[in-house]
Amino acid sequence: MASDDLTSGLVKGSCAAIITPMQGESVDFDSLRKLVKWQLQQGTRCLVPVGTTGESPTMTPEEHLGVVKLVVDEVAGRVPVMAGSGSNNTREALEYHLEAKKLGADAALHVCGYYNRPSQEGIFQHFKVLSDSCDLPIYVYNIPPRAIIDISVETMKRLSDLDHVVGVKDATCDGARPSRERLVIKQPFSWLSGEDATAVAYNAAGGNGCISVTANVAPALCAEMQQACLDGDFRKAMSIQQSLMPLHDALFAEPSPAGVKYAASLLGLCEETARLPVVPLGDDTRARIKAAISSLKLAGPGSASKAESRADSPTETTA
Repeated sequence: MASDDLTSGLVKGSCAAIITPMQGESVDFDSLRKLVKWQLQQGTRCLVPVGTTGESPTMTPEEHLGVVKLVVDEVAGRVPVMAGSGSNNTREALEYHLEAKKLGADAALHVCGYYNRPSQEGIFQHFKVLSDSCDLPIYVYNIPPRAIIDISVETMKRLSDLDHVVGVKDATCDGARPSRERLVIKQPFSWLSGEDATAVAYNAAGGNGCISVTANVAPALCAEMQQACLDGDFRKAMSIQQSLMPLHDALFAEPSPAGVKYAASLLGLCEETARLPVVPLGDDTRARIKAAISSLKLAGPGSASKAESRADSPTETTA
């Protein structure tokens, strides 16, 4: 249960990498509040604000901290809040880390290394500074497609030995990675996928959850799928994943978060506005997203959805 996640600091299940709604050039805090409430109603087990999907690179420090504060206040301890806090500037990452602690976040998510491309030793020293600063649990975000560098298995082992590093968001798309890391990391540790399309396969190899973009618009289905994985029912999980694949693919057909913000606008969650240099979607991608949402019978707050009805009926599976 979520209370166990809060006590242990080890997050599991479906985590939403939540978007930051915009209205014109300003953060739309009213829509963000509505989104958070809906996520809690739909079974999401952890909220992750101001990560990549939350457009953290385009936000001012005041906006960044304002989003974290709203999410923490709105959640009010019901599920963990993992605040995006990463930077390739160690001093800036430390500032966001300490502020996340002050604001009441339950954990911090840290990417590092993009553009300046540190060595494996540099990566370790970056996280050591963060771990030594306070007792806020740290999740390491390993995403070579965006950061260029890959955090090796050996370095992840060293990071896991730091006092407050408790897990990883793994977007390497390397299906063997959790198995290899489990060979060397023996203490309690949380392995979370950072890639929707391979989330079930990642769990089958030893993961225990996913920080998901798709969960912004299909939270109940993502929660059901992740719970099936935790229960060891991978046939059910794969059935749900198969139904979600057209949506996963459509949301990432163009640079994110343009796709998920358009999908959120179709559900009445917020406007589709994303900040430059992310631009509005083309017509073909809009059509794909609209078709995927229609096929899944997804609906926003206040409306019954296919995800809700599925929770009350057996999930079809195939051999």
